[in-house]
Amino acid sequence: MPKYTKTDFPVENVCRLLEPGPVVLVSSAHKGATNIMTMGWHMAMEFQPALVGCIISSANHSFEMIRKSRQCVINIPAADIAATVVKIGNSSGRDIDKFDEYGLTPKPGRHVRAPLIAECYANFECRLVDASQVRKYNMFIFEVVKAHVATSPKVPKTIHYRGDGEFMISGANTRKYRRLFRPEML
Repeated sequence: MPKYTKTDFPVENVCRLLEPGPVVLVSSAHKGATNIMTMGWHMAMEFQPALVGCIISSANHSFEMIRKSRQCVINIPAADIAATVVKIGNSSGRDIDKFDEYGLTPKPGRHVRAPLIAECYANFECRLVDASQVRKYNMFIFEVVKAHVATSPKVPKTIHYRGDGEFMISGANTRKYRRLFRPEML
């Protein structure tokens, strides 16, 4: 096993090494308006029911829409629309209709009013089940009530944010360690 030589690292940059997963697009709807935001801070919290925690800045246009509607769609884009994902994150729904501006197709959800994004690999319809951490940490806890996933490719290349404008595309999948894995330990 390798032993690494280490140096001091700025604590404000540790998030660059702790990124939680793929960058997602969160779509929302409230009182006839829709929006899309780019989000990198989320975490799986439970398997059954499927719970996802999301950090949404109170300065973000989507914050109040989601807080008031108590629902959203977490859309997982693949790397083929990475430039669009970054552009969405650099614009505000206060100023533009992001579906129109970026040529994305809204599709109706089955269980929520927020639109699914047709160009994304997966769409998770979510309902807010716990808002107790919103005021203190801007953390929303959602239950995924319906999931839609593309049939191909089996494993998409996803976009991951490393901080300070750096991104990574997901790497190769491996089953090399599968025999070591013990699912009962989850």
